[in-house]
Amino acid sequence: MPDVVAIGETMVLFTPMGEGPLRYIHHFERRIGGAESNVCIGLARLGHSAGWISRLGNDEFGRYVLSAVRGEGVDTSQVTWDDEAPTGVYFKERLPLGGGQVYYYRRGSAASRLSPSHLDPEYIRSAKVLVGSGITPALSRTCRDALQRAVEIARQAGAAFIFDPNLRLKLWPADEARRVLLEFAAQADYVLPGREEAEFLTGCNDPLDAAQAILDLGPKAVVVKIGAEGALVVTAKGAERVPGFPVPRVVDPVGAGDAFAAGFIAGLLEAKGLVDAARLGNACGAFAVTVPGDIEGLPERAEIDRFLTRATPADVVR
Repeated sequence: MPDVVAIGETMVLFTPMGEGPLRYIHHFERRIGGAESNVCIGLARLGHSAGWISRLGNDEFGRYVLSAVRGEGVDTSQVTWDDEAPTGVYFKERLPLGGGQVYYYRRGSAASRLSPSHLDPEYIRSAKVLVGSGITPALSRTCRDALQRAVEIARQAGAAFIFDPNLRLKLWPADEARRVLLEFAAQADYVLPGREEAEFLTGCNDPLDAAQAILDLGPKAVVVKIGAEGALVVTAKGAERVPGFPVPRVVDPVGAGDAFAAGFIAGLLEAKGLVDAARLGNACGAFAVTVPGDIEGLPERAEIDRFLTRATPADVVR
């Protein structure tokens, strides 16, 4: 049984091979992307066992996703097939002056039909860590119930629950999103919001104030990801900013938060302190943004160890 279990949707990602509005793009590269499976893959590359719980359409895209995730060393024994709903897809847009968008085609996907009945309680009980994100409860009511049930099982078994809000306002109304995400944050041991997510959840412009407001809900620690500046670790004992690692050029920022989560969780599994775990997360996030795609830049263990033995926050990755 894996040490870390994550629950959520993974889709097929189409990345344009050129820049400009999608209506003018004719060629795409096919990849995979999903917050929870990204974390699992990141952990597997760092030498930890991880399992992914989800549903896929019984179609060619579903088989591609399963093969890709399993090929990265992640346990996929808890992935179930849906004969009636498709595997979700999404497209990235790259604009020459920055910006761009992500276009999702996931409504009614197989993963959105995940429910508590698809969970194996013993599989979750055996884990040391359960990973969830705010994307899963946004997909459907049954997905929300599934994540809630997984949290209850994990907490009863003494496993840590790590929650990344991963705000997606395209999926649900802001008021509902805020309420539900705060409910899950209150049940978490560790909450990993980005700066904007922390502000959205609390109304506090200052990351420290926002983190403190979330901490007051009950987590052991809140770690706010503040981009190139690194991360802010806040506990009942105080706060400490952990500097980030500058990169020569940000190629693709999508997936950096998942890479951070993988590094941070790896640090916890290795009994590092929260600051050292966040430093490992920062390094993994820096690697991730230098390569196109959600998982392609996630570092291998030997690679990240070599980097951290010589790196200071002023160093440049690769």
